Parts: sequence; structure tokens; C-alpha cells
Amino acid sequence: MTGFARVKRSLPEGEVVFGLKSVNHRGLDIHFHVPLDLESLEGDLRNLIKGSVARGHLQVHVSFIRSAAAQPAPLNRPLLDAFMRAFSEASKQYGLAGKPDLNAALGISGMLGASAEDELGAGVSQAVMDAAREAVSTFNSTREREGAATEAEIRQRTQAILQLVDRMREIRAGAVPAFQKRLRERLADLLQGAALDPQRLALEAAVLADRSDIAEELLRLRTHTVQLDEMLTAGGEVGKRLDFLLQEMNRESNTILSKTGGLGDLGLTITELALAAKSEIDKIREQALNLE
Repeated sequence: MTGFARVKRSLPEGEVVFGLKSVNHRGLDIHFHVPLDLESLEGDLRNLIKGSVARGHLQVHVSFIRSAAAQPAPLNRPLLDAFMRAFSEASKQYGLAGKPDLNAALGISGMLGASAEDELGAGVSQAVMDAAREAVSTFNSTREREGAATEAEIRQRTQAILQLVDRMREIRAGAVPAFQKRLRERLADLLQGAALDPQRLALEAAVLADRSDIAEELLRLRTHTVQLDEMLTAGGEVGKRLDFLLQEMNRESNTILSKTGGLGDLGLTITELALAAKSEIDKIREQALNLE
């Protein structure tokens, strides 16, 4: 499920900005973009997010902008020395003329700011964690609103499927007579006027009707649809369970389509209804990908 949140915290030392955004993902996949001097907080931030978010591909961006009144950011001299040596060696090896660009050097990550061993003060770290909590709360609020809209749409589609199932059940009542008529016509063509054994005709019609009866499939499709609606009512983490249930519903729809090829106009009507049910199931599956 998509989501976004951005929180700022102002301190005497500067400003903390915590950003969080996500797109749908089968599991929880968190990617951090954190300054070098705040990397020690990554573990705490990960635990905080995992405690409130179960699914999604999350991008976490944390930045700290020092205020003008704050002490100037220290220069990472070891890193600058390494840059200068690399520039000199590359110039000699490839015979290039030119001077190092100081602006480019200062733009290298970690060149200005605390080193990995010199973390920021406790106040900044606390501000980052506070901003993270607020961002996660806002993030979940936006996802809850989106989830409520998605749930309402899925419920509408489940009601449409139930109506289609009821209509197919009504049509099914006339299936056996239709099979008997169709079988009698086909046998008459094959035998070219020869007498038909009524018992054999009844047996063949019964076998054919049994093989093409969709009563069980309709019952299971209806049961699964009701379960889907109940699952949404129960709440909680429903994404993965919903995906499995939709697979079963799609399987029942396919079986109905495969069994109704010999019913003539009745079969055509059931086919159209079953295709409409499959369309609703596919649309629910698309929406279900966004549910946690």
C-alpha cells in the first residue's frame, strides 16, 4: 500500500527532517538513506518501523541541516587527503592536466560533518526518533484512509459476485432438461431415425448432466465470497489470506466455465455470468495487493 509522511524538528543545532514513503510489496523491505553521523540510529529506526508496518517497500530519508549559529561542520581531513591522493594518481596515470575541484570534494558524502566515530549529541538523536514516531503515525493514518476506500470497493464487488452466483443458480435449474433435449437431438442425427432406448437415453443424459453440473462450484464460490466479506469485517492483516481466497474463487469460476459448454443458450448465459464474476475477482485481486 502506498503511503507518505514527512516531519521536521527544529533544534538549536539545526533542523531534522524525517521522510517516509512506500509502495506495495509482498513483505516488508526497508531502505535507509541516513547521514553518516546518524547511522547509529538505523537499528532503532528499523525496530520502530517494524513495530507498526507489516508490508511495503519503504524508503526512509533522514537529514540534519545545521543552523547558521551552530558550530561549523568539521572537515573530514582523512577523507579529503584520500581524495587528493586519488586525484593526483589518476592525473599521473592518464596524463591529465587540471586541478582538484574543492567544491566537488566538499560535496562528497561524509566530507563535512562528524566522522563515523563522532556522533551527534543526544538531543539530535532524540529529535530524529521523535520525528520518526510522528512520521510513522501520519504514514499509517494516510494508509488507513486509503485502506477504508479500498475495502468499500471490494465489498461492492463481493456483492456483485453474490448476485451473479444467485443468477447462475437460477439458470442451472433448467440445465438437465436442456441436456436431455440436446442429447436426444444428437443421437437422432447419429442413428438417423432408428429407435432410441429410453433407459439408455436417460442414463447418458444423467451422466452428462452430472459431469456438467455446477452446483458444487456455485456453492463453493458463494461460500468463499461470504468468507471474503467476513474477513474484511474481522480486520487485522488480511492481505495474504485474501490472496489465497481469491485464488480459490478464480478456480471455481474457471471450472464453471469449463462445464457449461453444452447447454446451448443456457450455457452461453452462464458463461457470460461466470466471466463477469471472474472480472470482479480480478479487480478485487488488484485492490487486494494494496491491503496489508
